[in-house]
Amino acid sequence: GEPVQIAMSLDIASISSISESDMDYTATIYLRQHWTDPRLVFDGNQSFTLDARLVELLWVPDTYIVESKRSFLHEVTVGNRLIRLFSNGTILYALRITATVACNMDLSKYPMDTQTCRLQLESWGYDENDVTFTWLRGNDSVQGMERLRLSQYTVERYYTLVSTSQQETGNYPRLILQFELRRNVLYFILETYIPSTLLVMLSWVSFWITLDSVPARTCIGVTTVLSMTTLMIGSRSSLSKTNCFIKAIDVYLGICFSFVFGALVEYAVAHYSSSQKCAAKAPAQGPTSELAKEMEEVNITNILNSSLASYKRKISFTSIEISSDNINCSDLTMKTHEKIKFVLRNKMHRIINYFTIQNPSNVDHYSKLLFPLFFLLVNVLYWAYYLYF
Repeated sequence: GEPVQIAMSLDIASISSISESDMDYTATIYLRQHWTDPRLVFDGNQSFTLDARLVELLWVPDTYIVESKRSFLHEVTVGNRLIRLFSNGTILYALRITATVACNMDLSKYPMDTQTCRLQLESWGYDENDVTFTWLRGNDSVQGMERLRLSQYTVERYYTLVSTSQQETGNYPRLILQFELRRNVLYFILETYIPSTLLVMLSWVSFWITLDSVPARTCIGVTTVLSMTTLMIGSRSSLSKTNCFIKAIDVYLGICFSFVFGALVEYAVAHYSSSQKCAAKAPAQGPTSELAKEMEEVNITNILNSSLASYKRKISFTSIEISSDNINCSDLTMKTHEKIKFVLRNKMHRIINYFTIQNPSNVDHYSKLLFPLFFLLVNVLYWAYYLYF
């Protein structure tokens, strides 16, 4: 005959846990199924509530929960089943089930993410030629979603769908309840975002301490770096099985760690430049004076060997007059390896002088302004991207 039409409704009693590491959720539901069996028609307008043991004597749908990892029917104090028979042959079959269902999650925006999970009901053995599934009252067939109070999530919206599952053995009817869960970010702001931001601001305190206060500035820099490391380890330990994801909270902690580490490196650069400047003011001794003499001799030889036109002019060294007629150019010509050595040495000195900080106190002066401005800019880009894109 015609396929048996089975109308279903759900009452979500609770969603006890949502696990990001296992990517599943556990829910307790009341599943109610309605269908009509002409063999059970009787006279009158009354209905009978039958003992659950009579289920074995009736035909019931073979409905199962798709993607269920673990599920069980409550048995305390007896099997939580309800059989109600109406005079027109309609049967109400209700069950109380707790199931752990898989839910694929995208944690790239954690903890500012919104997850979409499904609860799917499908016929196991009867295909669409035998049974058809429908929702009893559309979206109103699902009750209890508005009453749910979850620890980390808020139910944004939910809706019902009717679909067909195409298998090798045939096409099977399927009902889908799809709901969206938005994570409450306030907890993570208080636990992670505010402490990490305060640590970054604490690292800026060292910019107002003089360069000579080595213990104070070093202590601030090392302490903030170690504290940021502890925060990063703590945030990842709560989701130990999802470390393959680069989450939004990991990006922010990485940004804060970079600023804290940058403040420590800034002091190292400023202190080193200050030490080099103090050493440069001291009188040259030892190898430094020898290098200066060598450079002076090389420069004199280079002047004498610059061009032949320069030798046409008379150059006087103390009481000796030298002209182009009595100069032996071969004695004044530099060898090739000496020229290369001189050029490389000259280039190195130029590069070193280019990167040498002339006034180390200006490093702290600019850092007081650049570090907060750049951190503010990065925060604006970070929150704009993860909240609106």
